[in-house]
Amino acid sequence: MAAASEAERAVLEEEFKWLLREEVHAVLKQLKDILKPTSDSVIVLPSVKKCIFAAQEASRRFTLSASGSESQTRQENFKLGSSATDQVKGVLTLQGDALTQADINLRLPKHNQVLHFTFREDKQWKMQQIQDARNHVGQALYLLNSRDQTYQFKSGAEVNKLMDAVMLQLTRARNRLTTPAAMTLPEVASSSLMKMFTPSLPGDVFANFYINLSKLCLIVYQLHLLQPNLNKNFKPAGSSVLHNPGSMFEINNQKFEVSHVHKVECVVPWLNDTLVFFTIALQLCQQLKDKISVFSNYWNFKPY
Repeated sequence: MAAASEAERAVLEEEFKWLLREEVHAVLKQLKDILKPTSDSVIVLPSVKKCIFAAQEASRRFTLSASGSESQTRQENFKLGSSATDQVKGVLTLQGDALTQADINLRLPKHNQVLHFTFREDKQWKMQQIQDARNHVGQALYLLNSRDQTYQFKSGAEVNKLMDAVMLQLTRARNRLTTPAAMTLPEVASSSLMKMFTPSLPGDVFANFYINLSKLCLIVYQLHLLQPNLNKNFKPAGSSVLHNPGSMFEINNQKFEVSHVHKVECVVPWLNDTLVFFTIALQLCQQLKDKISVFSNYWNFKPY
């Protein structure tokens, strides 16, 4: 692209200085208002105002534990299962990033009865995905707060470096909610979750909870013991979020196969809104980077 005239260059330099001095801080404030809103937070983006207000409400709940106020987060009950033929039904109680209670009915033909389980009164199950995502949001806020309103950005590269670091933390936070951890069946079996139920789960039943996007999911595996004469066909399964019937594994020198898999889930609305505020925040970061890039692309040399 042809070099700009001296007059154009002078105008662009002034616009670029204004961007570094004013607009960057305006974007930083918008990001902080989204990720940790206060009562006087105001964001003027009419095209996405409704989404932002919904995201702010989710953010208040999502980041609450970082301030040490987890005990003030209200408990919410979510129903699992919907039809009369469901093998697994129940109610989960979620408080912030912890399942504080689970009331589950398992209708398992092998046992010829409906088995009822709850969490032990002295136990809560931390949803590590929510906890990890919150930690990444906290890191993003730390980065944003490291540049207060009086800070003078000296170059576009400096702004881009900050935006890249913030976007990395927000992307990691979003990925923790959208990508459940893969586990082997022995890892599921040895999880401390298996020790949380009263009465204890039968030895041939495993359970696991995880977050997938805006859904809280419960997986229940029914197992059967493989006979020694079947060992020649034994192929242990690797790590997976969901193991299908036929998956094999070994634990305590015994070999098992998954005979049935039951998956039930419930939508957690504020998790959906949380994903929205991640998207909005990432868009704001990218838009600022794009504006920096405009100056770089216009001139035949980088102004930063």
